[in-house]
Amino acid sequence: MGAVIDSDALAALHLRCFFAHPRPWSAPEFEDLLSSPLNFLLTRPQGFLLGRAVAGEAELLTLAVAPEARRQGVGSALLRDFAVASQARGAAEAFLEVAEGNAGAIALYAGRGWESTGRRPNYYAPGIDAILMRRRFDPCD
Repeated sequence: MGAVIDSDALAALHLRCFFAHPRPWSAPEFEDLLSSPLNFLLTRPQGFLLGRAVAGEAELLTLAVAPEARRQGVGSALLRDFAVASQARGAAEAFLEVAEGNAGAIALYAGRGWESTGRRPNYYAPGIDAILMRRRFDPCD
């Protein structure tokens, strides 16, 4: 039997991290996402990452680190875990979208080898674009 996932706790932390844009996800949304065998949840104290892997490609769906735990390595550790978990599921590369104004997240991703590949205008809300980022996995990740 698998571990019990506390979707309420995931939603509560997501709300603390994404209170405006992108909008926080609800507990039922987490339950729905986690019901797919393609999706996977990675956790660390004070943070989590939800990803998906299919057809040789991974997608980072969301990464949440408690505000008081930021800049302490939690996000970097989750990104390392994501690379390992994605490769174990057959992915050679990954992509994500991040709000253009989320400078901290963009810097975190860039520091872990993600490159900007484009933009989705008005993706999160009118006037809030998404930056598209992609990275290839190194077998040493």
